[in-house]
Amino acid sequence: MSFARHFAVSLTIALLGNAGSASAAGTTSSGLVTRADLEIVECLLPGQVRQLGRTTFLSPRRPVRTTASDCRIRGGEYVAYDRADYKSALRIWMASAETGDPDAQTNVGEIYERGLGSEPNYEAAIIWYQKAADQGYSRALFNLGTLYEQGAGVPADRLMALNLYRQAWGLPSDSLIYESAARREQEALRAELDQKIREKDEQVAVLGRQLARLEDELGAATSRAEEGATATASLSGELQALRRLVAGLTSERDQSRAALAALPVPVTVARTREPESASPATALDPAAEAREFRGLAIGRYYALVIGNQDYQQIENLATPRADARAASRILRDKYGFTVQTLEDANDVAMLQALNQLNDVLRPDDNLLIYYAGHGTRLQTLRSEVGYWLPVNAEPPPSDTFWLPNEQVTAHLARLPARRILVVADSCYAGLLSADPAVNMFGTEDRVTLEYVRYKLPKRSRLLLASGGDQPVLDEAGSGNSVFATAFLDVLEANNGVLSGPALFARLRERVKVIASRSNFQQEPQLKTIKGAGHEVGDFFFVPIEG
Repeated sequence: MSFARHFAVSLTIALLGNAGSASAAGTTSSGLVTRADLEIVECLLPGQVRQLGRTTFLSPRRPVRTTASDCRIRGGEYVAYDRADYKSALRIWMASAETGDPDAQTNVGEIYERGLGSEPNYEAAIIWYQKAADQGYSRALFNLGTLYEQGAGVPADRLMALNLYRQAWGLPSDSLIYESAARREQEALRAELDQKIREKDEQVAVLGRQLARLEDELGAATSRAEEGATATASLSGELQALRRLVAGLTSERDQSRAALAALPVPVTVARTREPESASPATALDPAAEAREFRGLAIGRYYALVIGNQDYQQIENLATPRADARAASRILRDKYGFTVQTLEDANDVAMLQALNQLNDVLRPDDNLLIYYAGHGTRLQTLRSEVGYWLPVNAEPPPSDTFWLPNEQVTAHLARLPARRILVVADSCYAGLLSADPAVNMFGTEDRVTLEYVRYKLPKRSRLLLASGGDQPVLDEAGSGNSVFATAFLDVLEANNGVLSGPALFARLRERVKVIASRSNFQQEPQLKTIKGAGHEVGDFFFVPIEG
């Protein structure tokens, strides 16, 4: 029997009746640590007393994103986490942004873009992103690119977006990687503009014939006095409306022609050398030791794996524990990850595990977060919010213990690891991110040394979701979820360096095929988690044995 990884609002009275004993038995003591202590807040730290010569002065107050408990320990000021009001966050960052701090300017842009505390203001976001982008700040360049890609606050311009991603990535304009991506984008845009021009030509031709007929009718009616002024005025009105429509279509066609003419003339690029073929990294001890690939330092590998299956007040799932254990095994044994596994975790345990990673991770590290469990969503006045559900989650509408995607994103932004991949196997997992930009550089299966070299220095915050804004299958007869089965199969079969987009390309069709056997539509998604500080990096799986 198949189960979808979400829960119905209309739970039975019997289920709620049994929840009390399950909750009492399953609750774990968290000591003095509360959920509010672990939530990420915008914190304004006090100034520091400094001395220059014989002069003592107080430095300006500094904004940071940290946990509420850390902010209190450091003597800072903050407003308790509140999804409905981020005006306080804007006030905290604005002072530093106005002094020219690119990180603060980018944070202000993200607040405006996400509409935190108000409707999204893309125009204001662009202004602040541009200020930081002018200083070469990678995250601002990337964020600005996503707005051009989606046409938010500016006319959609995928080539401009691609160029901004290139700058964020640090690629020279003559890079083979960028030239290849730009050429694909130009070809797609050229085909799109050609299609628009053909359609407009056909429409103008059809309307031109109608216009000629109306002009003939109007001329005939004018010559016959018995038609009267009313009929003549009616034909004249239709004629004017048709002329305006033709003029509008002609203008749109001319704009498409101008855009097509502005595109670079396609040229055939002579390849001077074949790309380097991928090869597995040297086998190393699977403990937390730094790894190398072809002489490149790729850091240490960590994984936080969460499998929530037996819920206290909502329906249980069939496979998350098995999925989590299988994922932990293959990540540890084949890819050399140091793994922490949580089973049936409550909200405090999940947040605490995320927060404690700050004490372990270093800037060159890699982190994979695998979540299997219930997911859900709530529609607010301004947007739709996705949640991961800990085992102490209550049925809707009580969302007290639900873990909102915004808090997951905030923790990811704070973690020092350069490369982070979130693998979410839950309903509505795609709501963790709305950014499609990662796919603009393609999902080629062949990972070259040049690709790895360019990607390694850039931060990556990627989401591989089991589905989009829909429920997903929990179990389809194999002992694992549909998504986990494909995820594990791809990792098991892989023997070379595997990038995030390549992993996505290999498992997407597998998931669709397996789900279709149960008459279910499910399609995984690969996205960037922009608010977490993504800088067009990537995530690489490197087997410890060739």
